Amino acid sequence: MEQWKKNLIVLWFGQFLINAGMTMIIPFMSLYLQFDLGLSDKHEIGVWAGIIFAGNFVTSFIFQPIWGKYADKYGRKVMLLRSGFGMAIVMTLMGFATTPWHLLLLRLLNGTISGFNPGAVSLMSATTPKSKVGFAMGTLQSGGIAGTILGPLIGGLLADSIGYRPIFYLTGALMFAASMLAFFVVKDPFDRSKAASKHTISVREGLKKLIKVPGISSLYTVTFLIQFAMMSPMTLIPLFVQELHGNGPNLAFWAGLVSSVTGLSNMIASPLLGKISDKIGSVKVLSVSLIGAALCFIPQALSHHVWSLLASRFALGIFLGGLNPSVNSLIRKYTPDGMESRSYGFNSSMLALGNMAGPIVGGALSGSIGIQGLFVLSSVLLFANMFWVWQKLIRNVPVQQKNV
Repeated sequence: MEQWKKNLIVLWFGQFLINAGMTMIIPFMSLYLQFDLGLSDKHEIGVWAGIIFAGNFVTSFIFQPIWGKYADKYGRKVMLLRSGFGMAIVMTLMGFATTPWHLLLLRLLNGTISGFNPGAVSLMSATTPKSKVGFAMGTLQSGGIAGTILGPLIGGLLADSIGYRPIFYLTGALMFAASMLAFFVVKDPFDRSKAASKHTISVREGLKKLIKVPGISSLYTVTFLIQFAMMSPMTLIPLFVQELHGNGPNLAFWAGLVSSVTGLSNMIASPLLGKISDKIGSVKVLSVSLIGAALCFIPQALSHHVWSLLASRFALGIFLGGLNPSVNSLIRKYTPDGMESRSYGFNSSMLALGNMAGPIVGGALSGSIGIQGLFVLSSVLLFANMFWVWQKLIRNVPVQQKNV
């Protein structure tokens, strides 16, 4: 088997485990705070749960560009392993937390040392043949997105069967195993002596240089808007399922299935859309996927039955499979040589910002416009995103670059 394919298989599992581990705590965070960490007031539990969940994304947003700088200097695999082993240790320690402050500090530390995802994307973009970049990005991202969406379902099932604290130990062990596999199997043809001979610039100077490149700043905006639109209604979907299904039997099952079905269709569609982007260009796949995803939010807002919501969420996942992989493929093509990891680091910061801002804004607006209004808002944002792509990446891109 070619080395890039070995890299892809190992890093797919790594992406899945890392992202699932980050989101697995969503279903039982409030219960963990109540039964294991001693909180009793419901309002206090809700505040702590929100702060603890967001803490990871706050520090991740700050530190991703810094780790991207060091990856361009010392190697992508080194940074990937630093993140994988570090997060395995921190995740295990979360199971030993005795106060909410312990959990918050560990989540902040986890976001600080994170960087497995952008490291994996950067490494794959550098080691994959150009004719296969779209397929590799689609396959790799399917692992990450599937882990993000399936994580809450897995966490809920495990919480019922083995309890809360053992989940942290199990997740830490799986992260450690994925990192060990990457250590032995993944190869990175990084020339450290060549990188060391280059002039090192600061994170701020790197950002200034990158945003001057036509297309890069536009792609960062696209990443933020995609993630914001996806995450703003996410935390309210279980309540919407309850509204449609009632408090009848299997409510938790249906809520988990509706939340997770998008990840299942995404896993199927991402590699296929990646192959198509290798043939017709990433911009075209990105454009069609944005329009399709925007349209899929409309029937969700009009749903009166769980089945119709489930079907529209499944369709949404298909189009999601063409969004982030296309963005990552385009970032690689626009980024100057030697700045790939740094460029993906900034893009990961925008991803974290969308993950953080989406649920906060969605929760704030839900009281006035409801979850149906949030679905419509997500649709409008994705249509606006398509207009942005057309303005910045299609209309104003030189003719010779329009095949990217």
